[in-house]
Amino acid sequence: MNGAESLIKTLVASGVEVCFTNPGTSEMHFVAALDEVAGMRCVLCLFEGVVSGAALGYASMARKPASTLLHLGPGFGNAIANLHNARKAHLPVVNVVGDHATYHQQFDAPLTSDIAGLAAPVSHWVHSSVAPANIARDGAEAVRQAGSGRIATLILPADVSWGDNPGGADAAGEATPPAAVPAARIEQAAALLRSGKPTLIMAGGREVSAQQGMLLGRIAAATGAHLMTETFPARVRRGAGTARIERLPYLAEMAIDVLRDYQHVLLVGCGPPVGFFAYPGVPSELTQPACKTLQLASPEEDIDGALAALAAACHAEGALAACHGLELPPPPAGPLDAGSIAQSLAHYLPEDAIVVDEGITAGMACFPATANARPHDWLSEAGGSIGFGLPVAVGAAIACPQRKVICLEGDGSAMYTIQSLWSMAREALDITVVLLNNGKYSILELEFLRTGARGGKPGPNAASLLDIGSPALDFAAMAQSMGVASGVATTAEEFNALLAGALASPGPFLIDARVPPLALG
Repeated sequence: MNGAESLIKTLVASGVEVCFTNPGTSEMHFVAALDEVAGMRCVLCLFEGVVSGAALGYASMARKPASTLLHLGPGFGNAIANLHNARKAHLPVVNVVGDHATYHQQFDAPLTSDIAGLAAPVSHWVHSSVAPANIARDGAEAVRQAGSGRIATLILPADVSWGDNPGGADAAGEATPPAAVPAARIEQAAALLRSGKPTLIMAGGREVSAQQGMLLGRIAAATGAHLMTETFPARVRRGAGTARIERLPYLAEMAIDVLRDYQHVLLVGCGPPVGFFAYPGVPSELTQPACKTLQLASPEEDIDGALAALAAACHAEGALAACHGLELPPPPAGPLDAGSIAQSLAHYLPEDAIVVDEGITAGMACFPATANARPHDWLSEAGGSIGFGLPVAVGAAIACPQRKVICLEGDGSAMYTIQSLWSMAREALDITVVLLNNGKYSILELEFLRTGARGGKPGPNAASLLDIGSPALDFAAMAQSMGVASGVATTAEEFNALLAGALASPGPFLIDARVPPLALG
């Protein structure tokens, strides 16, 4: 058994059953080992940003890590944007990065680079295996380090991969369970909620599950606290039957206004609310200076246990959480725009669907419109690095093949990882892509206005950098070229028909929804 075979055996024994990859020469023995070792599903992606995004989506829905297989430093570099997103979402990923053979590294060949230096900013643990006899043990440690919410990067030199490992696979790596929240902090939080002062409970981070939402809702009902998620929690269970939880607005000015009157903020799984960017004259911290924050539980701690203990301390077990009812709007008619797309989605969204949201400005209306839709999971872009939606949909669909995945994707963001469509077709994934095609970087037009650059009015050169409509992007044609069936919608009726048809049929489908850009006053 060579090093690569022992590594894969160890990963599979540790519950890592999917490998997203775009391999190169240094990884050929790992690739060969995939035919020798049973239990690892390998998914080819045509760009490393798709690899890392798919691993993110898989981890979010499977609640365990997948493996990536990346080619040297440049391959890892191409994956960094979605590894950043995974890190901000507190999701586990095990990266395996091929490197030159140990004896070859001294010659500074063209692809030689500082892989550990590239990996460090987006990894919690980085390690290079030095001998075939060590690689299985190192693989088990990578899985342990990834746990339930960390990025582990294992560098695999080619000679370590092809070298003989007579010891074979190592014992399975087991994730460290989350740390219990101290009883003193539970009592501190309960005292804060009993204070009678205006208090907000803000939840977020890796996931706000249905069970967590109900506990939060009962605690809020019993104490009079208000309940909200951070702007972009990685995963939220929502829709009919789930607890009513508002979402903090994206725009800093609106968020400051919403948070203005709270004297206490209790944080569950997320950090204090801060602005997405800095703006002239706008504070970075969104709460008032006198507001006190308390972290009930961090993403690394036992959030379920902490909420159960807090509910008991607040005598909230018998309280009734405010919940969403099922309210489906009729299908829209007339012009196709952000509002009619949101209404159509709310009408047709199937039960237990997974919505991956990178709709940017054209998709803003979809989140509030679906609050009372059939129950579903909503995945958001916690790290803000675009090129997220399409590959995350790939990973989510592989993690949950029995569930429909709907990807809300902006046109500009789609072009970062458009190769995801090819993987959707190759793997026959049950994904409906709603491509919101407005021919603009509308979010940047909005940010240009908000930053006050050039008085908020772009000149001709600046305006040209925010316009992607010339030449026009034909996403329906791009999808078909990669094996994904598609259609174009220019009216609400056309969109309704395409969405209903796509959701009723298995396999990938892309709707090229031609919508007007965001209207800015």
